[in-house]
Amino acid sequence: MTIATSSHPFSGLSAFPVTPADQDGRVDADALARTVERLVEVKVDSIGLLGSTGIYAYLSRTERRRAVEAAAECAKGRVPLIVGVGALRTDEALDLARDAEAAGADALLMAPVSYTPLTQDEAFEHYRIVAAASALPFCIYNNPGTTHFTFGIELLERLSALPTIRAVKMPLPASGDVAGELALLRARTDMSVGYSGDWGTADAMLAGADAFFSVLGGLLPRPVLALLRAGKAGDEREARRLDEELRPLWETFRAYGSLRVIYVLRDALGMEPAALPLPLRPLAPEARDRVLRAAEPVLMSDTR
Repeated sequence: MTIATSSHPFSGLSAFPVTPADQDGRVDADALARTVERLVEVKVDSIGLLGSTGIYAYLSRTERRRAVEAAAECAKGRVPLIVGVGALRTDEALDLARDAEAAGADALLMAPVSYTPLTQDEAFEHYRIVAAASALPFCIYNNPGTTHFTFGIELLERLSALPTIRAVKMPLPASGDVAGELALLRARTDMSVGYSGDWGTADAMLAGADAFFSVLGGLLPRPVLALLRAGKAGDEREARRLDEELRPLWETFRAYGSLRVIYVLRDALGMEPAALPLPLRPLAPEARDRVLRAAEPVLMSDTR
């Protein structure tokens, strides 16, 4: 199936910023607004607030609402704001979805957070109930690396039939066959298909993905936009060149986790203080040095 992406915000670069907060989980709304303003100025295609990089799982409902309000005040009418509403309980996710809509979100994103592993039918009901709570376009957040839940193609097909579900955010396929997976998803579902895992940006966009949901794009959007646009245009030579420049940084993402790496880069840029939520800890000095060496060309070339 072919789907028009103009009716929803799930195309191009979706930039996922850190939600600056202190050790007690109190969001710095002013710092978040400044982060959003930088992304708006660079003209990212959407902002993914309260994703994994946005530490949604570590914030209270009250702080998540404050974050949406601060981001929406800045982004509204300028760049679409996609807000994560994942939670362990369905009723909690319902509350978060309603909060996000009331606070100014343009779209919703939800991962199947669980402690007891979910069945495919349980996940369907979870999404059916939460997606029905709002008229906002809804994106499935398929992130088995953190949720330990894998969406079967039959489940994605069922979810695609729900009226507000418009998109899926996929992990990079273990096989590396992005084009093959895209063909299957487009044959079986009616959703915009985007990917995450920044080191796969070139592969995903060259294969024809609708969107890329980027961690680095939430902090240093310019090099990611250049890479994404080259891939989207089918310019493989340029996309591979830009990807190779970023390869040392991608390797640190895979070695240490992109969230920890992004906090190192925020510090290097002199941005407002933000604490990793406990029990997460900052990288050790040797790892920080490796990250900074890998990122130096990108940091030097990014004129923020």
